[in-house]
Amino acid sequence: MEQLSLHRRMYDRGLRLLLRLAAALVCALLAGLIGVIFLQGLPNLTWAMLTSEPSVIRNITGILPNILNTVALVAGTLLIALPLGVGAAIYLTEYAASHRLAAVIEFAAETLTGIPSILYGLVGMLFFCQKLGWGSSIRAGILTLVIMILPTIVRTTQESLKTVPQSYREAALGLGSGKWRMIRTLVLPASVDGIVTGCILAVGRIVGESAALLYTAGSAAVLARSLGELLTTSGGSLTVALYMYSMERGKIEVGFAIASILMVLTLLIDLSAKLVGRKLRRN
Repeated sequence: MEQLSLHRRMYDRGLRLLLRLAAALVCALLAGLIGVIFLQGLPNLTWAMLTSEPSVIRNITGILPNILNTVALVAGTLLIALPLGVGAAIYLTEYAASHRLAAVIEFAAETLTGIPSILYGLVGMLFFCQKLGWGSSIRAGILTLVIMILPTIVRTTQESLKTVPQSYREAALGLGSGKWRMIRTLVLPASVDGIVTGCILAVGRIVGESAALLYTAGSAAVLARSLGELLTTSGGSLTVALYMYSMERGKIEVGFAIASILMVLTLLIDLSAKLVGRKLRRN
């Protein structure tokens, strides 16, 4: 009995050690990745690069149009995809009467999350750029990204909604609350964490996307004078600019500088999403 107890204690300690090593490895990889990017990128980052347009004649490396294009892509995509994704998840979890139909939609969403992004770019180019006659433009890139991240938002939100105990719903309905009021005041606040997680995953895919945007949004780096011009003209994001400078022009130092900006932008958006989720949960 003592040997068995000792064996169990050793087994438990060994598993704890392995889990700690796994966690430490993940943290070390993240710290190493961030450290390499910042050490290589920040020394090559200048104020002129951040605030100017690129010019071959004046030998200026500017990425201000790419920054604005990236912000427009993130904001426009989330503005469309978040309401659609959360609404679809609420319908599938709370309103769908046919469980078979809901299962089919869930399977379709899971399948769509695994499709390579370049295929989305190809379909977006054929439909938005050619069929609708929009050409390479930010709006074509936004709608292509909406199709890409919508399944992720739907699935993460749906799984978060399912974690809310059924007894909460029954108690709210038993107290006389309506269906939508129960969802709005009880279910959604309790599943804010899952919605924020889906938003963060969506932002990560938007910011890191390049293949689909090369087909739909293009790679131009011209500063737009208005919002309408920004949405209807070709424009490369920061990831597209990183590819163009690093692979096409051989300027690796500029690529690391852009990578550091992408890292900072992603961290800021993720922290903002966390703060918004915490505020919504508190309210």
